[in-house]
Amino acid sequence: MKLSANLKALAARLGYDFENADLLVRALTHASISAGMRPDNQRLEFLGDRVLGLIVAARLHQSFPTEREGELARRFAALVDAATLAKVARGIGLGGFLRLGQGEAVAGRDNPANLADACEALIGALYLDGGLAKAEGFVLREWAPLIAGQESPPRDPKTTLQEWTQARGLGLPGYDVVERSGPAHAPTFAVSVTVEGAAPETARGPTKRAAERAAAAVLLARLTGTVSDNE
Repeated sequence: MKLSANLKALAARLGYDFENADLLVRALTHASISAGMRPDNQRLEFLGDRVLGLIVAARLHQSFPTEREGELARRFAALVDAATLAKVARGIGLGGFLRLGQGEAVAGRDNPANLADACEALIGALYLDGGLAKAEGFVLREWAPLIAGQESPPRDPKTTLQEWTQARGLGLPGYDVVERSGPAHAPTFAVSVTVEGAAPETARGPTKRAAERAAAAVLLARLTGTVSDNE
């Protein structure tokens, strides 16, 4: 399969020519358009999440040799959450390349969850097509400024969101598991977070806690008009 002119533009932004162009197409394919046509990006998203985690964890271990595990974990959680992934996706214009069904076509290109999922899927595609070195090249180029910008280990986004809502008399955020998928040994949780007077946000993670953190970070970013307190 050859890349279209549109996808060649994305490959140029990535600085990488895919040998298997279908991997790039699949990374951009949302579940809303995949039925009966081609595989969506969920399996690549699963893989990309793990590849991203390995690369970021290794860089943090190298960059902060005196920090304890808990401090590194706080940095790590902020760097791989949905809000950060969506920020990176926006930075490379990924939303304009997403393949979406009719139900997602209007607002889906800037939906933080769609952007975060596609960004992870893209990392998975880079890994499968070019190996760890190619995936690492992309991740370090995009994440190095974010790592350098963490002057200190960031706070938990759930705590920050709770403080934000309580300061405005909105009560506590509510978290609900809306989906669980994947095998028992490697599940993926989708968690929705709600705050009084605001539309909910949903994010995914390998544990309920991770999904809650990711959802809180995305909602906080929207409510405050920033990326998040984690970046």
